[in-house]
Amino acid sequence: MFDKNKTPESNPLGKTNRIVQGTIIKGDIETKEDFRLDGTLIGNYTSGGKLVIGPSGEVQGDIKCRNVDVEGKYTGKLEVDELLTVKSTAKIKGDVIVGRLSVESGAVFEATCAMKSQQKVINEPQKTEKK
Repeated sequence: MFDKNKTPESNPLGKTNRIVQGTIIKGDIETKEDFRLDGTLIGNYTSGGKLVIGPSGEVQGDIKCRNVDVEGKYTGKLEVDELLTVKSTAKIKGDVIVGRLSVESGAVFEATCAMKSQQKVINEPQKTEKK
């Protein structure tokens, strides 16, 4: 009935910071881990992980991050190294630079968008000289 050798449950989200709805942060956030924002951030955000802006979340400032999911509101310059996912409830205004982009139907995307180049080195065949 009670298993004493039961392993502790692991957090399925891993190491995720979270700001809940109703919280307002004025200032910059810098983290190496994932982050979920359901409150408001007025400032810049920098991370090596993933940022999720929840449906009630709002960011006014610059973001530089590896991956971003937007369900709420965002205004500013957004730079995403890999994938930006814009959900149907999202409202984005500003400048966007991404590696890859996914936009669901119904999203408001009023931004200039540039894709990061996926440069690959191509070896050209060597030319042989005829004698």
